[in-house]
Amino acid sequence: MEDLFGPVIYRYTREQAIEDGVLIDVSELAREAGILVPTAITSAVQSIISDIPKSMIGMQDEVGRLWDILSVFALKARASTGNTLFFTVIMPHGRYKRLELKSMIHGGDNGEAVITIMLPNED
Repeated sequence: MEDLFGPVIYRYTREQAIEDGVLIDVSELAREAGILVPTAITSAVQSIISDIPKSMIGMQDEVGRLWDILSVFALKARASTGNTLFFTVIMPHGRYKRLELKSMIHGGDNGEAVITIMLPNED
């Protein structure tokens, strides 16, 4: 690549994004949901997961909401052939709310497969 574009000026790694809180590593719970590839969500998705209405406190928590996202993703991913997948999670939020999400499987910092779950307008 350097021959074509010249030397890399700056590289922002996935590890740095996790350290900075731009991405949240959810790999441990993802493994429990059957996802064997390191998995992260964006901070925007985390904000939605954390936004539990007062009327739902005690009936919902962040781990349960994340579990719902990971479970739906795992089911949809088994039937997918591409590296980008759009999927919907129905999330109670007072009334039910459709949460549209996008996931990408791509190369991590060292070229290894990683998954990132994000909002459809994020890259």
